[in-house]
Amino acid sequence: MSKKFSELLRESFKSDDTEEWLDIHFTRPIGLAFALLWKRLHVHPNTVTVMSMFLGAAAGYMFYFSDLWHNIAGIILLMFANFCDSTDGQLARLTGQRTLIGRMLDGFSSDVWFTAIYFAIVFRIYDRDIPFTDVHWGLWGFLMCLIAGVVCHTRQCALADYYRQIHLYFLLGKKGSELDDSKTQQDILDSLPEKGAFWDRAFYFNYRNYCRGQEKRTPEFQAFYKHIKAKYPNAEDMPQELRADFRKGSLPLMKYTNMLTFNTRGITLYISCLLDVPYVYPLFEIVVLTAMCVYMHRSHEAMCRRLDTKYFS
Repeated sequence: MSKKFSELLRESFKSDDTEEWLDIHFTRPIGLAFALLWKRLHVHPNTVTVMSMFLGAAAGYMFYFSDLWHNIAGIILLMFANFCDSTDGQLARLTGQRTLIGRMLDGFSSDVWFTAIYFAIVFRIYDRDIPFTDVHWGLWGFLMCLIAGVVCHTRQCALADYYRQIHLYFLLGKKGSELDDSKTQQDILDSLPEKGAFWDRAFYFNYRNYCRGQEKRTPEFQAFYKHIKAKYPNAEDMPQELRADFRKGSLPLMKYTNMLTFNTRGITLYISCLLDVPYVYPLFEIVVLTAMCVYMHRSHEAMCRRLDTKYFS
């Protein structure tokens, strides 16, 4: 007997703790509807991911223009790129078509969108004056977007994703989480042949570095996690009290992990471009989202230090 749409939708959620309201009521249902359509048409998830890249890049191009209709088109295109980003994972789970190339493309797709968007903002404001001055943005705009994209955006998303996976690990165990470590990725990389496995090696090389970056930024969690793995090799063996304590401290931070991914960024981008003040978006990244990320990071590290002392000292 085939499952109802509502049942499939519920199964597509990672957990109630980590899903954002807008995703639950808007993005996920639309993404699932598309996934069911693509499944019927025998479209591969990787094709959907590539489609999202083109849509996101086209959205970035539209944001270069200052008129209303180009910006509305950019918003619609970016929304559909985000639907595709939700759809590819849902479609892969529905069809069992999970591939290494798919994981690589999925991680790369949003980078394509926002690279196009940042360049569009740079060129859009290049000949404009910096507010309250008679100085053109020029290369200052490029520097601002470089800091927003490379220093802020990338690091914020990586840390937010890490904290979500950690939360899911304590909530659901290893099967419900994608919490990985750099040592495991290095071991996989070392096991691959030097020849004939270029894409596999490229993925695990980059993913190892991604995990290593997350680990370097979270020393208190790493110490806590090391003690947990030593005493409870299987996540399911952790005592309920420890799980409950962790969830109590981590759950309030999940709203920040959501705000540091797509929806808050997207809404800020839409508003700033429609009002023709596109420089507000990278400034929002640098000031507001960075402050939010710092608070989330310090709170999470303090919680891990406290729990490590409570359970393992």
